[in-house]
Amino acid sequence: MTIRKRLRVLSVLAFAAICGGGAARIGAPPVSLVRVPDGGIQPQVVERDGIVHLLYFTGDPGGGDLNYVRSLDYGRSFSKPIRVNSQPESAMATGNVRGGQLALGASGRIHVAWIGSGSALPRGASNSAPVLYARLNDAGTAFEAQRSVSQLSWGANVGADGGTLAADSMNNVYVFWHAQPPGGKGENTRRVWLARSSDGGRSFAKETAVNDETTGVCGCCGMRALAGADGTLHVLFRSATDLVHRDMYLLTSNDRGRTFAPEKISEWNIGACVMSTEAFAQSANGMLAAWETEKQVYFSRVTGERAAPIGASGTGENRKYPSLAVNLRGETLFTWTENMAWKKGGSLAWQLYDRDLKPQGPVGKMDGVPVWSLVAAFAKPDGSFAVIY
Repeated sequence: MTIRKRLRVLSVLAFAAICGGGAARIGAPPVSLVRVPDGGIQPQVVERDGIVHLLYFTGDPGGGDLNYVRSLDYGRSFSKPIRVNSQPESAMATGNVRGGQLALGASGRIHVAWIGSGSALPRGASNSAPVLYARLNDAGTAFEAQRSVSQLSWGANVGADGGTLAADSMNNVYVFWHAQPPGGKGENTRRVWLARSSDGGRSFAKETAVNDETTGVCGCCGMRALAGADGTLHVLFRSATDLVHRDMYLLTSNDRGRTFAPEKISEWNIGACVMSTEAFAQSANGMLAAWETEKQVYFSRVTGERAAPIGASGTGENRKYPSLAVNLRGETLFTWTENMAWKKGGSLAWQLYDRDLKPQGPVGKMDGVPVWSLVAAFAKPDGSFAVIY
């Protein structure tokens, strides 16, 4: 594989001095920090079978490109980037919640979904931005031409948003977003929509609404989807009931996306769009989910043996954009951002937890998260972790 650029993996304890090095122990296991290649933002990462798959954004936040790279040495170096979007500048990053997301499906194929930019074609309903999808080709050398999977959902007011996707080992691919039904108005009429493929992304059925229409959906909030190892499908979204109940909901499907059972897992009453994101991670004891409530981030085990929500330790301002990773020993790394706002970067923070979800060691913090960006994390086979920012 051609290697384009060797990144420095910076020591956590020595990072303030800007010196390179390996991971530094802040307890056990160690954590490394890795900057996104090419000065990119909004990393999305999946590690499987010794390969780290990374998606990131470059260019103008209002209209740029999604890039895909691989790493065979757990973030010390990356392959030459492959542009995901076949139409240049048809992805967007403005607002942190609208960037691309990736999933690893059957036979190791990479699938990507995103909300199109203002110039992306074809346009969605009422000339709004489309929900776009592309998959890596059979040879793994390029992405097939991007396609719109949104056909029926309405784009008035905010338009389609919250694009996410999941893929399973049975060749199913699920692309989700939220938008209004035809003729709908306002956040209280927004629905969660699903376009489903049963042939590995070769074709998609027309979208269907999958949530209770009485909940509404927070108009500029992100969503997250994940297919568990057993094929169970999970989706996190934020409601907008009566425009003030911005609660976190978990949708679960045991029949591969045909029906969903909703569960409210966190309440938040606020009459504003909070522009939040969510995260999932699979552990041996069940699925972990993470979200934001009242400027604090939380995570919890939402399947198997349930656990009460755990708030991030220590103190920090405006905690947002959580991420989770679990190693083979069942230890969890919880990461998030602090002090970020519209057109404003911030810092990243992280906390380790043992297999019983008890915090281990201090909260780590570091400045340097760019404007419109997020953080992502993955576990290495030796039990250590890496945070990409």
